[in-house]
Amino acid sequence: MAWFIKTEQFRSPRQAAVADHLEAHRRWVTRQRRSGRAMASGYLVDEHRRPGGGGLLLLEAESYGEALAVVRSDPMVSSGCVDWQLQGWIPVVGNVAVSGVAMDNGVADGEPSGADDATG
Repeated sequence: MAWFIKTEQFRSPRQAAVADHLEAHRRWVTRQRRSGRAMASGYLVDEHRRPGGGGLLLLEAESYGEALAVVRSDPMVSSGCVDWQLQGWIPVVGNVAVSGVAMDNGVADGEPSGADDATG
């Protein structure tokens, strides 16, 4: 299995419709994880931990083609409300354990802080 990273930016300033897609994205990530896919999603934030810099999705897949198919099924992507990029990632130093991500900010999986202000 290989690791892939999807980064994204909203195409336009937040609108009410984006909130629906963001909630659908969270449910989609939860379903992906429950089905056994190693995946983590979150916000990019500034030095003051304010969201608005976009989102990042880390996922494991057999190939780039598989990762691309998975990402294209993400409601944030399929709705067209984000510009996104998918890249493979080759870890060189360190260890990644996505299936049991420990949240040290006191927020449960699928319910990030600042959820109304960013994407993931």
